[in-house]
Amino acid sequence: MRTKLAVLLMVGLLVLYLIFAIRYGVLLIGLGEPVAVGLGVALFVLPLLAIWALVRELLFAVQAERLGMKLDAEGGLPSEELPQLPSGRLDRAAAAEVFPKYQAETEAAPEDWRTWFRLGLVYDAAGDRRRARWATRQAIRFSRVTS
Repeated sequence: MRTKLAVLLMVGLLVLYLIFAIRYGVLLIGLGEPVAVGLGVALFVLPLLAIWALVRELLFAVQAERLGMKLDAEGGLPSEELPQLPSGRLDRAAAAEVFPKYQAETEAAPEDWRTWFRLGLVYDAAGDRRRARWATRQAIRFSRVTS
C-alpha cells in the first residue's frame, strides 16, 4: 500500500511539474528570441520524455504484479525461507546460495515465464536489481506468448 501511495505522489508531482513546464514553455516561446524559443520547446519535450518513462515503469510494475499474483495462486513462488537481516532485508549471501537452482531451472525451460519470474525474484533478493528487472521483463514477454 505504501508503494502505491508513493506512486500516486510521484504522479501528482509530475503533473504539477508539467503544468509549470508548459506554462513557462509558452511564455518563453512567446518572447520570440531564438534562445528563448529553444528553451521553450525543450520545456515541452522533457516532460513528454518524463511521461513516457513513468508510463513505461507503471506498466512494468502492473504486469509484474499480475504475474506474481498468478504464480502465487499456482503455488509456484520460491519456497525457500531466506534469513532476514536485522533491518528486515533478505540476506543477500543466502539468496546467492539458492541462485544456481533457479538459474538451472530457467536454462532447462528458457521459454517458461514462471522460471524467469522466479529467477527475477532471486536476483532481486540477491540485490542485483538490473538483472532482476531484466529477468522479470523476460517473464512478461514469455507470458504474452503463452497467453
